[in-house]
Amino acid sequence: MARGNVCLVGIVIALSSCCFHLLAAQQITLPLEVSLITAVTALRAIRRKLKDPLNNLINWKKSDPCIANWTGVICIFDPSDAYLHVKELRLLNKNLSGTLAPELGQLSYMQILDFMWNDITGSIPKEIGKITALQLLLLSGNQISGPLPDELGFLPNLTKFQLDLNNISGPIPKSFANLPQVKHFHMNNNSISGQIPPELSALPLLQHM
Repeated sequence: MARGNVCLVGIVIALSSCCFHLLAAQQITLPLEVSLITAVTALRAIRRKLKDPLNNLINWKKSDPCIANWTGVICIFDPSDAYLHVKELRLLNKNLSGTLAPELGQLSYMQILDFMWNDITGSIPKEIGKITALQLLLLSGNQISGPLPDELGFLPNLTKFQLDLNNISGPIPKSFANLPQVKHFHMNNNSISGQIPPELSALPLLQHM
């Protein structure tokens, strides 16, 4: 085979290999893209369930909640994977009404969820029990009703649960005895019924209830 033909074959093989790797790369969704799409989808679903008469959340229309600094959305760089994640949702005293969306449970990196002192109605989504990173669940001063979901008892990092001044009814779930890090249960001024589960007395860090 002539030297020119050998060179031509080599170039074709090299280009074919390059194209194969490019196609393969296009079929792989980066973790960053998955995380961002999930966060944006969840936050927009949360926004649709809320009424915002003062337009506090008007900038939630932009593409990236972390780079665009969406109101109340706080992102933190995670050195374990080198990406930004939604770590806090702080919507304290924003004159919001509406309900809490079950899509909150998709914000799996969130550590602080704060909707205190608004006018939120409806029930607490059981999906919040999926946020295993959650440390502070702050819902005081709303009009939240219905029972406490059993799923909230499986938040291994929860340290504070504030739900006072709402319309919660029913008993305290026995599953709450599975919260090893909890220090504060604030649930006064609700319509909670039944006895306090004796299992709660075994919580090692509980200080206030």
